[in-house]
Amino acid sequence: MKKLNLFIFATLILSSSVFGQDMSAEKKLYNPADDAKAEITNAVKKAANEDKHVLLQLGGNWCGWCKLFDKKVTTNDTLRNAMNKNYVVYHVNYSKENRNEDVLASLGYPQRFGFPVFVILDGKGNRLHTQNSAYLEEGKGHSTKKILEFFRNWSPTAVDAKSYKN
Repeated sequence: MKKLNLFIFATLILSSSVFGQDMSAEKKLYNPADDAKAEITNAVKKAANEDKHVLLQLGGNWCGWCKLFDKKVTTNDTLRNAMNKNYVVYHVNYSKENRNEDVLASLGYPQRFGFPVFVILDGKGNRLHTQNSAYLEEGKGHSTKKILEFFRNWSPTAVDAKSYKN
C-alpha cells in the first residue's frame, strides 16, 4: 500500500509540474496592464505611416475563441500575409483585471457582440467597422475564406474611393 501511495504521489507531482510548464509557456495575447488607449494611439500612428488600418482584437487570455482566431491567422500563410499587409494589430484586453471600459465606450461598446470582437480603425483613428466574430466561424473554429473576405473588405484599398474610379 505504501508503494501505491508513493507512486500516486510521485505521479501527481510530476504531472503538476508538466502541466504547470505548459500553462506558463502559453502565449499571452492580452496584457491587462497595458494602457490600451496609449497603445491604440501608437497603432494608429504606425498605421498612418505605413498606409494601413488598425485591427483591434478585443478579448482576453481567458477566451478560447480569441486564442483559436489568433492561431488561425498567425499559422495560415494567406491570412497572416493579408493581415500584415493591411493592418497594424493590437489585442485590447477585457478581463476581470482590466475591462478597459473607457476604451470600449470610445469604440461604441463592441463587447455587445461577445468575444473576440474586432474593430477596424483607419490611419486617423476613425472607427470604420465593428465585426462580430460569430460571422467568421465555421464548425468549431474560424473559416479561412470568411476571415480573408473580412480582411479584404476592410483593407485601406477596399475603402478608398480611388479604387472605384475608372
